[in-house]
Amino acid sequence: MKNNVPSISVVVLCYRSGETIASFVEPLAKSLEEYDKNWELILVGNYVENSGDNTPAVVREIAEGDDRIRAVTLVKEGMMGWDMRSGLEAARGKVLAVIDGDGQMPLEDIVRGYKILKEGNWDMVKAYREERGDGLWRKLISNVFNGLFTVLFPGLHCRDVNSKPKFIVREVYEKMDLCSGDWFIDAEIMIQARRLKCKIGDFPVVFHQIDSRPSFVKPRAIWEFIVNLLCYRLKEFRFWFQTSK
Repeated sequence: MKNNVPSISVVVLCYRSGETIASFVEPLAKSLEEYDKNWELILVGNYVENSGDNTPAVVREIAEGDDRIRAVTLVKEGMMGWDMRSGLEAARGKVLAVIDGDGQMPLEDIVRGYKILKEGNWDMVKAYREERGDGLWRKLISNVFNGLFTVLFPGLHCRDVNSKPKFIVREVYEKMDLCSGDWFIDAEIMIQARRLKCKIGDFPVVFHQIDSRPSFVKPRAIWEFIVNLLCYRLKEFRFWFQTSK
């Protein structure tokens, strides 16, 4: 690894991707190289013990071929939020980006979003899903969740809470205290960005359908979202009350 700090660290969530993650990482690295040679990739291949998941071995092998690529392969202690936090903690870049490695969000959106952040002097930039190919049920859930979020956390420019990629400048990330271990991590990022009064930019993306595997988001996640929204709303009331004294 070079001694200089990377301009951008891209955290790629690779849970149960197996061999398919290689076809995502190779063009992603190439697109970053063409735009800014000072980059790093953090491949998060955390796994459930004794599950037979070969993703950890795959991402470690990919990382061996380039010192700008690192693998995080830990026994899972949580869901997607825990994976994301473990990747962000390992990242060293001045800008931190997060994207799923399943191809639903095109890898080209990384360079797009990075350019928008740099050119607009934003604290944070995120995608919103202008087109979605994941079915009416998922769209309905997303619309309900985003509507509740807007009501409970007004004043935040955020059209699609859970969408990725997300880009955060390091100075802002270091002021956050992320603790979600589940699917609420995206909302927690936005809530803390609201608290920090961040300048947030966004851009549209196409969200593709994946037929090769079922969704990892289970029906109970809907209730977890709602409960977490209410809990965090109470936390924000407490925070503003304490800081206004």
